[in-house]
Amino acid sequence: MLGYLSHLETGQTNQPLYLFPMCPHFHHPPPGNPLASTSCPSVCLLPPPLSEMKEKNPWHTPVTIILTVIGVIAIVTLVTVAVLQNKPIQQKYKYGIVLDAGSSHTAVYIYEWPAEKDNNTGRVQQKYSCKVKGKGISSYADEPQKAGESLRECMFEAKKQVPKNRHGETPLYLGATAGMRLLNLDDSSASNKVFQAVEEALQRFPFSFQGARILSGQEEGAFGWVTINYLSDRLKQGLETTGALDLGGASTQISFVSDSYNGLESPKNSVNFRLYGNDYHVYTHSFLCYGKDQALGLALAHQTKSGPRTITDPCFHPGYTQTKNYSILYDSPCVSERKPQEAPLSFTLSGSGNFTKCHEVIKSVFDFTSCNYSRCSFNGVFQPTPQGSFGAFSAYYFVMKFLNLTDTSTSIEVVREKLMEYCATPWTKIVKQHPKVDQKYLSEYCFSGTYILTLLIEGYNFTSETYSKIEFIKKIKGSDAGWTLGYMLNLTNMIPAEAPDSPLLPHAGYVSIVTIIAILLFALFILSLRPVWPTCSKQPQIV
Repeated sequence: MLGYLSHLETGQTNQPLYLFPMCPHFHHPPPGNPLASTSCPSVCLLPPPLSEMKEKNPWHTPVTIILTVIGVIAIVTLVTVAVLQNKPIQQKYKYGIVLDAGSSHTAVYIYEWPAEKDNNTGRVQQKYSCKVKGKGISSYADEPQKAGESLRECMFEAKKQVPKNRHGETPLYLGATAGMRLLNLDDSSASNKVFQAVEEALQRFPFSFQGARILSGQEEGAFGWVTINYLSDRLKQGLETTGALDLGGASTQISFVSDSYNGLESPKNSVNFRLYGNDYHVYTHSFLCYGKDQALGLALAHQTKSGPRTITDPCFHPGYTQTKNYSILYDSPCVSERKPQEAPLSFTLSGSGNFTKCHEVIKSVFDFTSCNYSRCSFNGVFQPTPQGSFGAFSAYYFVMKFLNLTDTSTSIEVVREKLMEYCATPWTKIVKQHPKVDQKYLSEYCFSGTYILTLLIEGYNFTSETYSKIEFIKKIKGSDAGWTLGYMLNLTNMIPAEAPDSPLLPHAGYVSIVTIIAILLFALFILSLRPVWPTCSKQPQIV
């Protein structure tokens, strides 16, 4: 107990008397002299009992314990919500496989895109490509089963590239182009047998096979236009589009948007697209038989229409000679009706390497005289004046790359000079310069280069100014330029979008929860300072 002050009657009026009961070190005064002690201070302070200390310790009160528990729970909740809300979202992907069955070869392309879509158009990119060994499926007309067998190696590779859990939902398409168009024109029964063999082979794989069909020339050209504009992000950003120039072995396509073309003058050359929320009105045309291989056949047919045994061809290098079979040359539907009636079995071709004369021979395969429209390209086909920039791919790129003529700064005059020099180079020298190139393809570069220049200038009406806007391209951002990506991109509109993984909470809810917890923690912090709040205490007084 604390010492206390009391007044006693001692015979002296109002004299204070200090009592120190239970005071340590206190020596009781001797009898008769109660004030004789000096061993105890005027006030004796003793430690409070332990039970009283516990009651006065703020950390042992129930309220403090409750507030501490609430604070810990709030902190754990805040950290948990923040971690879950901001954890990386695993991207889901869908896949699609497109087989490009061209006239000279078949290629398998695997595409992938996020399961969610932008403006109803999937963001497709090329994941893998595989070139099928051998020739195009149209070359197996006499042995259709081999057409299907030729695809097996690349399709087994496709199984490895596409995740197994996505196999069953991955669409598989085969699109055949000019080679099969020609075979279908020449022998529809053989064409059907080739397709049947191909379909049977593809159905053995675990993908969702959607069928094989022949693409129209307009589809091939239009999807090529979609590809190069998609890859350059022009569709997504709503920029001015780029025209597309495609050159294959059996056909060639031109596609572009023109301010002067509304589709009314030639509706069959009009294709409409809606991509990324924007509408596109595209002019497109495909010229069957004007791919570089068939065009060479047209040029040779023009020179052998009288059935000679020998010809001197200016489109081949000096010193080059080859024996060609008339039946094989005129086997294509593009020239079959022109075969001379009394032609020998074969003829000998000798090269002279003259660019100017080669140019004249090539011009003979075009018809520039007839046109029932306001303007035409060739063979009486309507075409607006080329507008804007263009991307030239497929054989355009491979031929001009070999000839080192892909630089956009190279003028038409320089291209002519280099072609003139190249064509005049002796064959023996050409072979020494390119020992690893197959001589069949090597011998045709003079013709192919001259043909490309003639097609662009005389055929499609490019000028010296607009020619400089043509870019020869193979790939854009890792994807091959061609119709297949555009085809796949268009088809994703028919594939239902899959809901993506989303954060734990919507943004507004997340912000609200964080704010509430922050306010709660701040309030708890203020309350935790309660023991040090200013207090008013009464001090012992001596009276």
